[in-house]
Amino acid sequence: MLLAIVAAGVLAGGFAVFAHYVSGLTTPNQMAKADAIIVLTGGQSRLEAGLDLLKEGKAERLLISGVHPATGRNAILAATGSDRGLFTCCVDIDREALDTVGNAQEGAKWLREHGYASAILVTNNYHMPRSMLEMSRFAGPVQLVPYPVVNTRLDNGRWIGEPGALRVLVTEYVKYLAAIARGMLPVAD
Repeated sequence: MLLAIVAAGVLAGGFAVFAHYVSGLTTPNQMAKADAIIVLTGGQSRLEAGLDLLKEGKAERLLISGVHPATGRNAILAATGSDRGLFTCCVDIDREALDTVGNAQEGAKWLREHGYASAILVTNNYHMPRSMLEMSRFAGPVQLVPYPVVNTRLDNGRWIGEPGALRVLVTEYVKYLAAIARGMLPVAD
């Protein structure tokens, strides 16, 4: 019984640290240049943020990872209001990834194919710790620079009073713990 109470306390304390860290992440005002940009689909404003970085010349190429197979380039172009020339020359689309692990595998493969040594990783703040962990695992020595997108400010403990945000943070914390555990397992060849 005591062990269960201690384990629950450790999990709750870990969650509090995780939620505080994630809610404190902010979108950088200035971003250093990298070889590439990888945008993980699934969250609001991620694509626009990645495309803005590309327009600003922060990298030479961008990968949108995890695009639904039925979604065409023109649909993405229209949804983002992106410049067709920039989109045509410098944006690649991954339709294979189905989850964050798949994003990391496909993103790492794309980085190797292009010989990139650095990449800006664009995803929401709550998703960034797990995304960086998974991407680091597959990308090897590539320098990854986080670019967290913040849609709702949850700093100063605001997440406690927001049931939707609390649910997202708890879910992401559990997935983060699973990613840590997965990283302790031997890699299958």
